[in-house]
Amino acid sequence: MIRLFKHYVPYAVLFLAMVDLCLLIMAAETAWVIRANQIGMHVDYIGNRIWPLFTFAVSVQLAAMAVGVYSQESLQSLRFAIARLIVAVSLGVIFMAIMAFALPGMTLWRSNSLYAMMLSFGYLALSRLILGSLIGAESFKRRLLVLGAGKRAQRIKDLEARRGSGFVVVGFIAMDEAKRIIPEAINRSAIYNLADFVVKLGASEVVLALEERRNALPLQDLLRIKTTGVHVNDISSFLERETGRVDLDSVNPSWLIFSDGFSSGRRLSGIAKRLFDIAASAILVALTLPVILLFALLVKLESKGPAFYRQQRVGRYGVPFDLIKLRSMRADAEADGKAIWAAKNDDRVTRIGKFIRKVRIDELPQTWCVLKGEMSFVGPRPERPEFVEDLEKQLPYFAERHMVKPGITGWAQVNYPYGASIDDSRQKLEYDLYYAKNYTPFLDLLILLQTIRVVIWPDGAR
Repeated sequence: MIRLFKHYVPYAVLFLAMVDLCLLIMAAETAWVIRANQIGMHVDYIGNRIWPLFTFAVSVQLAAMAVGVYSQESLQSLRFAIARLIVAVSLGVIFMAIMAFALPGMTLWRSNSLYAMMLSFGYLALSRLILGSLIGAESFKRRLLVLGAGKRAQRIKDLEARRGSGFVVVGFIAMDEAKRIIPEAINRSAIYNLADFVVKLGASEVVLALEERRNALPLQDLLRIKTTGVHVNDISSFLERETGRVDLDSVNPSWLIFSDGFSSGRRLSGIAKRLFDIAASAILVALTLPVILLFALLVKLESKGPAFYRQQRVGRYGVPFDLIKLRSMRADAEADGKAIWAAKNDDRVTRIGKFIRKVRIDELPQTWCVLKGEMSFVGPRPERPEFVEDLEKQLPYFAERHMVKPGITGWAQVNYPYGASIDDSRQKLEYDLYYAKNYTPFLDLLILLQTIRVVIWPDGAR
C-alpha cells in the first residue's frame, strides 16, 4: 500500500493506473497520426499536441475510476474489467466532447475520437490480459508476520483468504497459549531471537494482534524488529489500511487520540470544500430543476400528499436541520408518528418512488441544503434524531461522525449498500469514521467519482 493524501492505494492499482495513462496517451497519439495520414496532413512533433493527448487520457482515466475499473472485482475478473472498460472509454469520450465546447484547443479533433476510442479499449483490454496474472502475483504482496494467535489474528487470516488481498501472512507467533486458536502458530518460546526470525522470513511488516495488551506488550522484541527496518503496526491501523474503515472491534480511545488523523490543518481544505459546494449546488439546482418539477408532479399524481418531504436530521456538531427530498413513500408511511427503518421491498414505497430511489432522483432537492450550508456534497449521511439517540447508546464513537458536515454522498455510501438495521449502521459508521479521520479533497474527489458507479449500477439502493 502507498498513502496518497492520507488515503491508502494498493501498489498494484497505482502501477496499473500509470500503465493505463501511458497507454491512453499512446492511443490518442496513434489516432491522431492515423487521421492525419488519411487527410494528407504532415505529422509534426508530438510536443505540439501534448495537451490534447493528455486531456483525452485523463478524461478516460477519470471515467475508469468512476465506473470501478480499478476495483477489486475488476482486478480479479477479466470479464468484469472488460465490461467496465467499455463504459469508461465511452464516458471519457463523451466528457471530452463536452469539454471541446469550453476548451476547443485542449481536446482531440472529433474526427480523432472514434479511432482513439477503439484503440484505447484495445490497449487497455490487452494490458489486462498481459498484466492480469502479474497484478495478483506474490511480488506485489507484502509479507506479513502476525504477533498473536487469537481471535484478532484469525481476523487477519480471514482477510488474507479473501480474494485480491494485498498481503501474504508468512507466520503467526503465539504470544499467549491460553488464547491460541490458530493451530499452525509458532510458540514465542521456541524462537530464540524474534528479530532475526523476522529477517530470515523476509517479512516487510509485523502486525501486533494481541488479545490483551495491558502489561503484555513485547516491547524488547518490537524495538529490535523496528531497528532492523521492518515496519511495525498494530491491528487497528492495519485493518484501517486494508479495509478502508475504522474497525470498531479492535479500536480503542487511545488509538483514535494518538493516531494520525482528525488534522487541524483543514482550514484551507474546508474553505475550498465550501466554495465547491456553493458553485456545484447552484449549477446543479439550475440544471436539475426541470427534472425535479417533473417528478414532483408525477409523485403528486400517483398518491395523495405533498410532493416534497421534509424530515428533521442531525447535522454537524449535532445541530438539527430539515432535509428536503422528493416523497418516495405513501404520505401515511409513519402515520403513528414513530420513526421506522426502511426495509428491503418496503411496501410503503410507491411505484414512482421505487424508480426515483433507484436512480437517486429523490436526493436532488438536497442540493438546496448544500447551498444553504447545512450539508455538503460529500460526508456521512445525516440520520434522524430518533435513530441517533438510539445508535449513540449502542454504537461506540457514533457521536464522532457528527464532527464533519453531513453529505449527499459519502465513503459509506460508495462502499456499503443501503443500511436499515443496527448492524448496517455499525458497518457504515466504520466507513464514516475513516472519512472523518482521513478527510482530504483527494478523498472527496474519489467519492464523487465512485458515486457515478453507484448511480449507474445502483446496487443496494432501496
